[in-house]
Amino acid sequence: MTVAAPTPARKPSRPEPQPAAAAPPAVGALLAWYDRHRRVLPWRAPPGARGDPYAVWLSEIMLQQTTVKAVVPYFLRFTAAFPTVRDLAAADLDAVLRLWAGLGYYARARNLHACARAVVERHGGVFPDNEAALRALPGIGDYTAKAVAAIAFDAPVVPVDGNVERVMTRLHAVAEALPAAKPRVKALAAALMPAPRPGDVAQALMDLGATICTPKAPACVLCPWAEPCAARRRGDPETFPRKAPKREGTLRRGAAFVAVRADGAVLARSRPPSGLLGGMTEVPTTDWSADFQTRTARDHAPMLGLGPSDWRRVPGVVTHVFTHFPLELVVLVARAPHGAEAPAGCRWIAAGDIAGAAFPNVMRKVLAHAGVAVGPAAPPSRPRRG
Repeated sequence: MTVAAPTPARKPSRPEPQPAAAAPPAVGALLAWYDRHRRVLPWRAPPGARGDPYAVWLSEIMLQQTTVKAVVPYFLRFTAAFPTVRDLAAADLDAVLRLWAGLGYYARARNLHACARAVVERHGGVFPDNEAALRALPGIGDYTAKAVAAIAFDAPVVPVDGNVERVMTRLHAVAEALPAAKPRVKALAAALMPAPRPGDVAQALMDLGATICTPKAPACVLCPWAEPCAARRRGDPETFPRKAPKREGTLRRGAAFVAVRADGAVLARSRPPSGLLGGMTEVPTTDWSADFQTRTARDHAPMLGLGPSDWRRVPGVVTHVFTHFPLELVVLVARAPHGAEAPAGCRWIAAGDIAGAAFPNVMRKVLAHAGVAVGPAAPPSRPRRG
C-alpha cells in the first residue's frame, strides 16, 4: 500500500514588505539649488551676507497674507520714508497708516509702529538676536520671530509659512489636514536643524515653495528634493497640503456716505484705534450688519444741513471681502456748499490730499464708485526727527 507523503507544515505568512521610509532630504542639495536659483528681493542680503534685521522684519510683516509682487513697491516706499527702525519709531502713526494704505490687514501697520518704538525704547534701536526676545515685541509671533532670528542672525530655527507648509506636507505626504497638521509640519521642518547656513535654509525653503513646489503644476523635475519627496512618488503632489473646509463668513451690508464740498473736499473720519481697520480713514458709514435695510440708509446720513432727498444713491454696490466676512455697501452721494462745517468727529479732506490719505481699499472702492478721483496711495514725506 502506498502511503502518501505528509503535507509539509505551512510556514506562517509574513507581512508584505513595506517601502522604506524616505531618508531625510539632504540640506546640502537644497542649498546648492538655492545658490543657483535664489530670488533677488529688495530686502534680501547678497550671497554670503546676513540679512539686515530691520529689512527682514519689515518685509516679513508686510508679506503676511500678501504676495511678494504686492509688497515690493510698499517695501521700497517704506524704506525710503523710514530708512531705519528709529525713523519708523519717530513717525506719527497716521503717517505710517497713510503709507500702508492699500496693503490691507491694517493691524499689521499699527503693530509695526508699536514694535519699532519698543525696539528703540527697550533695545536702544537694535533688534534682539534671539527668538525669545523677538517674540516679546509687539506684533511678532512665532513665525516672524523665527524668520528674523534665522535670516538676520543665523539662528538654527526654521520659520514655517505657507510655502514651507506646502513643501513639508508634500515631502512627507502629511495626510492630516491643516490647520490641525501645523504642529507636525513645524516638527518636520525643525528636524532639518542643525544645518549649515540656517538663514539660507529658511530662505531656500521659501523660494522652493514659491517657484518650484507651487500650489498648481509643481515643477517636480526641477526640484532638488524630487527623489525623497513622498507626494511625488505617489503621483499626487497637488493634493497636499490637505485643508479642512473653510467656514464662510456671514454677508454683512451697510451704507457709505460720500459728501463732496463745492471745492472738491470729501467728508471723512477716523475709525476707532483698535479693531477692524483701526485708525484708518473712512467716509461716514452705517454699522455693517447682516440685517441692514437699504431703505433706511438715508436715515443715517451725516448731519450737514442737508435733507434726505439731497442724498443720491449710486447704482450698484461696492463689494469687499475681509478675512472673516464679505461686505456689500450701497453708496450715497451729496453735494455740500462752500463753508459747510464738518459734523462732530468728522473732517474735510481737500481734493489734493485724498490720494495720500489713509483710506483702506474698501473706502477707495467707495470713493471711486461715487466718482471721486482717488488715485494711487501716495507716500508721505519723510518724518522729521525730534
